[in-house]
Amino acid sequence: MAIITTKPKGTQDLLPADSHKWQFVESVVTEEAKKSGFSMLRTPMFEHTELFLRGVGDTTDIVNKEMYTFLDKGDRSITLRPEGTAGALRAAIENGLVHEALPVRIYYLGPCFRYEKPQAGRFRQFHQFGVELLGPAGYAADCETMSLGVRILRRLGLQNVSLQINSIGCKNCRADYQAALVAYFDQHKDQLCETCIERLGKNPMRILDCKCPTCQALAKDAPTNLEYLCDDCKTEFEHVKSQLQALQIPYVINERIVRGLDYYTRTVFEFVTGELGAQSAVGGGGRYNGLVADLGGPDLPGVGFAMGMERLVMLMEKQNAPFPEKEVCEVCFIPMGEQAVQKSAVLAARLREEGFAAEYDLMGRSVKAQMKYANRIGAKYTLVLGDNELAAGQANLKDMAGGEETAVPLTEEGLLEVLYQKNIDRMFGDIAEAAEQMNSQGE
Repeated sequence: MAIITTKPKGTQDLLPADSHKWQFVESVVTEEAKKSGFSMLRTPMFEHTELFLRGVGDTTDIVNKEMYTFLDKGDRSITLRPEGTAGALRAAIENGLVHEALPVRIYYLGPCFRYEKPQAGRFRQFHQFGVELLGPAGYAADCETMSLGVRILRRLGLQNVSLQINSIGCKNCRADYQAALVAYFDQHKDQLCETCIERLGKNPMRILDCKCPTCQALAKDAPTNLEYLCDDCKTEFEHVKSQLQALQIPYVINERIVRGLDYYTRTVFEFVTGELGAQSAVGGGGRYNGLVADLGGPDLPGVGFAMGMERLVMLMEKQNAPFPEKEVCEVCFIPMGEQAVQKSAVLAARLREEGFAAEYDLMGRSVKAQMKYANRIGAKYTLVLGDNELAAGQANLKDMAGGEETAVPLTEEGLLEVLYQKNIDRMFGDIAEAAEQMNSQGE
């Protein structure tokens, strides 16, 4: 029978063989966010389109080209979220978080959707981890979020990912910079792509973020924003650099970082690698003073960042970063007959209550077929149960790695006692092996 359909272009299936990798990365980002006082926020995967028009910006590629927008049955314009910040701030405003004790520290983890050309590291459904820190106006909050991002990357064992920073100024000094950009690009207007010709009149900074090779070449000689920062923005950026140095966080100043969203002010940053092709950024963010007010809340400063989960996993695989081993079945029961299946079910249930992974045959297969299955799933131990074992109240627990067999009583407590002891023996064996390796390396 032919398959009914295939997954939509730009999406991917997360298969059981790889799910433990994602679960590990999810656990790391969650744990590190909690250490910095952030709490989880879950928002809908779709919002009213007006939220993204106002929050993301109508001059961005996301709004103009990439959003999945549709009318629902009530003729309301609905958009699948293309990024996490706008929805997170909407929720913080609507539910009164912005009126509680400051700062507000929230993090999110979930799917986002953009209609882009799929390529390595870029999908139409992708997953983001992000944090938003609302309330503090100073540089310390900027560095707090960057420090969290660096800590996550280190915890994941990733190498050669640089923190690149820039300041795009405030609304006051940005006007002078945008005027300088208009004057420069207007001289080369005939070389700009159609999209950037339109940007020239609306938001010339977006030209610096264009992916068109011709526009990128022109941008290399364009004025830099650091030349036009006001005194307050210059001082703030110096404080950012000083704080990063105090935290012993290496950074690179990249004057071409403007980020792809309109809401950023002053500090912007990206975590950049050269190992993912065109998709060099594994995460990025910055300060967005004024966005909370633009969305209908109080005039509350904010800063945050997001990381692409797919890119983190891809980079870890590329660098052979250590993933924890996939959890495997501790005990696979091999029952023969109805009574043996019932006994296996009882014993497996108790093992699971005590934290052990256990399985037993549900397919009515032969002993040989069951043993093949136990091998395939990587079970640590097997326990064959037949009429003789049930009558004797005892069976042999087989170590699938070494082949040793241990007689165990067919009681819940008796089986647990043997397993606990074997785990202790295995743990001390691992410690001894690690110590021996360290000694040999020292020699």
